[in-house]
Amino acid sequence: MSQKPKIIVSAPVPADLRERVAAACEIIDVPVGQNPAQAVPEAQRAEVAGMVCTVRTRVDQALLDAFPALAVSSNFAVGFDNVDLDAANRRQVLICNTPGVLDGAVADVTIGLMLCLARNLVAGDAFVRSGAWTKGAFPLTTDIRGKTLGLLGMGRIGKVVARTAQAFDMKVIYHNRREDPSVQGLAAYVGRDELFKSSDVLSIHIPLSAETRHSVGKREFELMKPTAYVINTARGPVLDEAALVQALRSGTIAGAGLDVMEQEPLPPSSPLCELPNVVLQAHVGSATHETRRAMIDLAVANLLDALAGRKPQAMVNPQVWEARG
Repeated sequence: MSQKPKIIVSAPVPADLRERVAAACEIIDVPVGQNPAQAVPEAQRAEVAGMVCTVRTRVDQALLDAFPALAVSSNFAVGFDNVDLDAANRRQVLICNTPGVLDGAVADVTIGLMLCLARNLVAGDAFVRSGAWTKGAFPLTTDIRGKTLGLLGMGRIGKVVARTAQAFDMKVIYHNRREDPSVQGLAAYVGRDELFKSSDVLSIHIPLSAETRHSVGKREFELMKPTAYVINTARGPVLDEAALVQALRSGTIAGAGLDVMEQEPLPPSSPLCELPNVVLQAHVGSATHETRRAMIDLAVANLLDALAGRKPQAMVNPQVWEARG
């Protein structure tokens, strides 16, 4: 009988799924967010063939050097900004992720933040609880129907947001690196500056990279309407947070809804926590029972398939798989 491959599990794997993994692999548990190179004894590192982890695990050159036999690392996330992709490609390490299964959940939070901002729902709840309603009416808010929703990025999540926005009779515009013919009739393609100028709500749906870090900042906010809102459910560092705070304080834009921040967890001392025109969430875009289960199912399936020589469903660098013949 062939020896089971050793794998690192540094993600929340449910008991029933863990049994399936244990049937095929020898599991080495590493607490979520802990550096595997520090948690795994040196004698075992050269035998580790695979890993399933969250984005809190940095898959970089140092980790790859520590685990020279690593063949696949499967992210329990759609994002992969925790991975040095160049280093993984050089070492022929397959990187997998979980696209598709979380699109609806993230889109729901996007729409929820939009409604909270325009209709001031968070303040409305506090207004009732504090007894202020007994002294007068709540201030008027803003409709979203008939307004323009701008999407910076028209990937899977952006498309779900666009379809959902149609139920609110919103005009949807978007900007990508290139126009996407598949969304004709759903959203109109515009230039990047035009997107910021025309949007009543600007929602960000682009991945984090060296190119996109702080790509939405002072210049972009100054292009926007003073009545406009910005929403970010992508990655925190895509926004220049200091510039955002200034834009919110000065009235350059009307408000912001953030599910992601540059520093997570966000400390209560952050100026974002002091601003009344900001709605904050704790990076919960995919945080439903159903979505997280679908994500871990896919992450584990990707790992097991790759180790068994079957083509995984979701690969970030498929050329590595193809090179294996």
